[in-house]
Amino acid sequence: MAEVKAKTSKSIEKEKEDGTSVENVDVRRIPSSNIGMVGHVAHGKTTLTEALTGKLTLTHSEELKRGITIRLGYADIGIYKCKSCDRYCPTAKCPYCQGDAELQRTLSLIDAPGHETLMATVLTGTSLMDGAILVIAANERCPHPQTKEHLTALEVAGIKNVIIAQTKIDLVDEAEARKNYAEIKAFVKGTSIADAPIVPVSAQKRINMDILLGKIQAIVPEHVASAEGDPKMLVARSFDINKPGSSPEKLTGGILGGSIVAGMLRVGEEIEIRPGVKKSEMSYQPLRTTITGLQKAGLHLQEAGPGGLLGVMTGLDPALTKSDLLVGNIVGLPGKLPDARIELDLDAVLLERVVGSEDAKKVEPLRVGESLMVNVGTSRSVGVIDQKKKTVHMKLKIPLCVDAGERVVISRQVSGRWRLIGYGIIR
Repeated sequence: MAEVKAKTSKSIEKEKEDGTSVENVDVRRIPSSNIGMVGHVAHGKTTLTEALTGKLTLTHSEELKRGITIRLGYADIGIYKCKSCDRYCPTAKCPYCQGDAELQRTLSLIDAPGHETLMATVLTGTSLMDGAILVIAANERCPHPQTKEHLTALEVAGIKNVIIAQTKIDLVDEAEARKNYAEIKAFVKGTSIADAPIVPVSAQKRINMDILLGKIQAIVPEHVASAEGDPKMLVARSFDINKPGSSPEKLTGGILGGSIVAGMLRVGEEIEIRPGVKKSEMSYQPLRTTITGLQKAGLHLQEAGPGGLLGVMTGLDPALTKSDLLVGNIVGLPGKLPDARIELDLDAVLLERVVGSEDAKKVEPLRVGESLMVNVGTSRSVGVIDQKKKTVHMKLKIPLCVDAGERVVISRQVSGRWRLIGYGIIR
């Protein structure tokens, strides 16, 4: 496939001029884990993300117009502790006493969409999360169907390090806040997050941000994954940073965004991207390119390992990466990634009820001939069941690069929408 001669970005050149390099960087500035922001649409996820990070994660034009997150949003969050008043802060200057605060750690924050039609994107996000903030608005009843769906997605993904943010407390009085708190406790009773802390916050007024940051520091662990062995990165975003009308000699190669789940990637290495780009109805061509830069939290690194979100600058033709065209691919060394599968065998486990529907329909058994959506890592495909005995066998419309033993999330069309109904283990 076509490649561009990727130039070194101005920011990298400036960093070299300033003498800053990964060797000189405080490791606390490099994101060590990922935390997700999940919950019902319009309950304040993106506003809370902005309050914690100072960054608005709505970057897609349609997102700005509609005021909702459509694609996964990213921001890095620094957790500081004030040397004077001992409170947690989002910046090096304490907003409570104006004292100096010391950086404790940095995390990458994933803002997942809350709209019911975008559940597949939420499932993409959960594959990258080491912990999560479940956002529930104090001025609305609890739970909404999508709040249930997001909690189930966290449970299916095995994410137990969860904090519940009771948002918009500035819009209710104390009695309403307490009533909503009781509804939240009843909602999570009997689930894997029954003991999760509930922190009342107002993102608009910046109320209780210090308490929420303290809970994140205490509950969300450092990412545990080996930096040894062959690298593997899950691609959750891909994009083109060139301005329209740029001359060919000034083009920068395509960018991949995601998270490394094993091993290390290094600048200058040749990498393979699988399954790659579509060539025909069921034919995909893997891509090969060279890493020209690595970035975490605005830091340009020579190598990067597991934990936190990563931007990988490449020599790819940017036309291949624009508008998230490579989302769902995996990145690794040439010849070291699993082959693309067009068929899957699953040991399926179904939930009792369809998640996200108002009437909580019972999950019917899987049927030969029906189409299901499957999510694994940041990849998703639609498969048709053609055999169902001890295991479920399905033929995929989009190939998946997966290994035996990986967990697949299963969704079914219910009343015209994809609804979470269970999970499976790949054989």
